[in-house]
Amino acid sequence: MTAGESLLKLHFSDAFRQITRKSDLPEIHISFYPFAGLNHTIRLRRQQIYVRLSDIVRDAPASVHRALAFILVGKLFSKRVGTEYQNLYRQYAYHPDVQRKSDLARQQRGRKVIGSSIGREHNLDRLFARLNRRYFNNELTPPTLTWSARKTRRILGHHDYVHETIVISRSLDNDDVPEFLVEFVLYHEMLHMKHRPKLSNGRRVYHTAAFRADERRFDYYDAAMAELEKLSNRK
Repeated sequence: MTAGESLLKLHFSDAFRQITRKSDLPEIHISFYPFAGLNHTIRLRRQQIYVRLSDIVRDAPASVHRALAFILVGKLFSKRVGTEYQNLYRQYAYHPDVQRKSDLARQQRGRKVIGSSIGREHNLDRLFARLNRRYFNNELTPPTLTWSARKTRRILGHHDYVHETIVISRSLDNDDVPEFLVEFVLYHEMLHMKHRPKLSNGRRVYHTAAFRADERRFDYYDAAMAELEKLSNRK
């Protein structure tokens, strides 16, 4: 075991003792794993703790490793940890260099399931072209457009800027869903192509004031919001 690995294990041991207030320390197994991004896992099995850290943080400062140890052990035992740990890790994770590494890992390791843009009732390619002309002066480069594999109701749309893909929930591809609602959900995701997320106080802000102002430019904004409210009440 290297000095770095010993120190990392010490951080998790300290976190366990401070968070659980227990003196009996379980065996802790820590490994770095090629996740598709900044993902980390922690599991408790047969009184042993197994930790998988993204290999992106392998060379992170010891203070970041310690913060991550407290965050993960706190998550494992459903305990709150100090905001200083959250802020320290977040500051590291949102650094441009780390974000580039994370995005590259997602591109190279991530697997995007792509279906079809042509649904039973609505054609996403046609709707995108119409919205691009009307609201963006045809300045948006068409991404990969696809209906979701399942009928998700909690998330109606998603823009993946790493894979340049927009996924729209198949639950909207019905004859009882007005086309302007599908357009609005797609328009919302297209706005994410125009308004990239900004950092504010160590957090990524996706829906900025400029984003919300553009969102209200949609011709049927009020009607679309009313329809979304109806959908939420059905859940």
